[in-house]
Amino acid sequence: MKYQLPVKVFDFFSGCGGTCRGFLNVGMHIVSGLDNDPDAGRTFKQNFPGTHFIQEDIKSVQCESLQPLVDDCRGHPILFSGCAPCQPFTKQKTSHRADDNRQTLLNEFLRFVKFYEVEFIFIENVPGLQRIDNGDGPFRMLISTLDKLRYKYKFEVIASQSYGVPQMRRRLVLIASRLGDIDFPKQTHGPSYCSKYSTVRDWIADLPPIHAGETHPIVPNHRAAALSPINLKRIQSVKVGEDRRSWPEPLTLNCHANGYPGHTDVYGRMRWDAPATGLTTRCISLSNGRFGHPEQNRAISVREAARLQTFPNSFIFTGSLNAMARQIGNAVPVLLAERFGRNFVQHLIDVQGERTASGKV
Repeated sequence: MKYQLPVKVFDFFSGCGGTCRGFLNVGMHIVSGLDNDPDAGRTFKQNFPGTHFIQEDIKSVQCESLQPLVDDCRGHPILFSGCAPCQPFTKQKTSHRADDNRQTLLNEFLRFVKFYEVEFIFIENVPGLQRIDNGDGPFRMLISTLDKLRYKYKFEVIASQSYGVPQMRRRLVLIASRLGDIDFPKQTHGPSYCSKYSTVRDWIADLPPIHAGETHPIVPNHRAAALSPINLKRIQSVKVGEDRRSWPEPLTLNCHANGYPGHTDVYGRMRWDAPATGLTTRCISLSNGRFGHPEQNRAISVREAARLQTFPNSFIFTGSLNAMARQIGNAVPVLLAERFGRNFVQHLIDVQGERTASGKV
């Protein structure tokens, strides 16, 4: 079959739309998003007007309900994106139970893969997802299903900073194609490549200064969380790249007393000329990581966090400060999705070129 561009995208755990924005940047058409987070849903709908959006738990969505949308894509290759919430698989200590039923989300995504057997699949999650089972868990079942459906696939843990993202962010990525062998896009940044790592300076230095608790009147979402008087003193005592270990004794927390060596990133400032540490769902909170602005006495703003996730200024976030931080921290970096999206498009072009040359089309 001869396919036409653009590739049609169905994003099953869309969140606010980081993956979709990256795919849109390379000319893909976003057909549908699905997420059960109402804050993320509002942000998605604002930034992808006219796109079909399903605000439901995937477990309650029937495969057949997407049939009209899939039928409208006839003649185009379809990509299913399944970047499920990462909390069940992360090493970080969170409040989830070990048997968090979100581990079943991959199985729910797999229902749709088996039903439609689309051309392409993209999955991004935290490292460790592939190690959570002992042979019969959701990731192993995914791989087994891809084999049965004759997908060609590849998965590995990648460093987002190697693809130009200004953030030290390791992720498990899986790509799959029913059209032929597929490989990862070539890495572009780092000591062994033509470009140095993107840095915090590259992405946020041009934003106008604001104070803790202030919202910029012009730059959208350039809003910083307020700080208590003692936390303001703490950030004032820390220089660029430093952390809580630079505090004078009166500012030390009880839990860090007596030379406690852990959690050295908390209350830390970012370094201008290096990638940021990995952003979390609390990425605008000074006490939850190295999220202090390199120079200004505050944590990074919502817009600065979005920039470090490579969202453009035109992408507008909605909801409370905490809701926006959660959306940004959960998102796939736009530039990472863009790199992999371009890889899918080139893969399609190459496969169809080879088939044409061989007379198989």
